[in-house]
Amino acid sequence: MSSPPRSAPPRVAAAERGATRIADRVVAKIAAQAAREALATVPGTPPHATVTVHHDIARVRVSLELDYPSDLAAQCAAVRRQVALRVEECASMSVPEVDIDIEHLHSGHSRTASGRDRRLR
Repeated sequence: MSSPPRSAPPRVAAAERGATRIADRVVAKIAAQAAREALATVPGTPPHATVTVHHDIARVRVSLELDYPSDLAAQCAAVRRQVALRVEECASMSVPEVDIDIEHLHSGHSRTASGRDRRLR
């Protein structure tokens, strides 16, 4: 005696099969890389980002070191745009704000004999 043929289980839409959670530290890495992409040069320590995610909304804070003199406002605006764009593209999260902390300025006039930057304080 053979058993009746089994029917295939009903297909379940992808959105109904489970959830995907992207860790804050992963979003922070995306944001830091985006900040590096936005800057023509990275004079000292590479940008660092911290992120808080709540319901697919990412609040981002980026710490930078920039060259001086330069248009600091334009560089910060470029970082904000690039970070928001990349996080939205890569993590499908809304980014309503990107806060920028300029940690240090590096002056071309303050280079030491060894060629290293001396940080302005």
